[in-house]
Amino acid sequence: MSERPISDLTLLIPAAGASSRMRGADKLLSEINGVPLLRRTAQRALSAHHDVCVTLRPQDAARRQALAGLPVKVVTIVDAAQGLSASLRAGAAAVGQSRLLILPADMPDLTAADLAQMITASAEDPDAILRATAEDGTPGHPVIFPADLVPAFASLSGDEGARSILQAHKARIRLIALPGTHALTDLDTPEAWAAWRRSKTAD
Repeated sequence: MSERPISDLTLLIPAAGASSRMRGADKLLSEINGVPLLRRTAQRALSAHHDVCVTLRPQDAARRQALAGLPVKVVTIVDAAQGLSASLRAGAAAVGQSRLLILPADMPDLTAADLAQMITASAEDPDAILRATAEDGTPGHPVIFPADLVPAFASLSGDEGARSILQAHKARIRLIALPGTHALTDLDTPEAWAAWRRSKTAD
């Protein structure tokens, strides 16, 4: 296998959560047009950039299988029960000193074009924190962190993600508007899935 190209930007997909609000189902294995959501997210990430990292729990054989054949780096999170921070700490440690794009795995409306737009903006302004927003300006995801802030991920705790880093560096945040509500739509519950599927049928 050939080595992956050296990159100054890594897309990190935290996928070590328990889908606790899905009442027994695994949201990341729910299929859209026959493709598990996790694989679909990783494919879109790879369409936008070659360097993609995914975090998984040790016991996630089904999620690993969903990623089979994709050129992504998988990081195993043994302390996933500590919350999202465990994925972010380990993911940041694995990528080293590169800019870091945090891409939630459960946001099906985000497209490869959306990610490419964020990546291009970051290349033009690598010292800024870039945060995607809905078309109306409501902040959402993904978020790109400049390389000098990646070491701060080592001190994250709990399930609040990188909120503390965003709050500490508000002056460096630059908002990037994405189409519609692409930056906001996430699917955490069976009801959210049902509503999203209905909206796509209506389209």
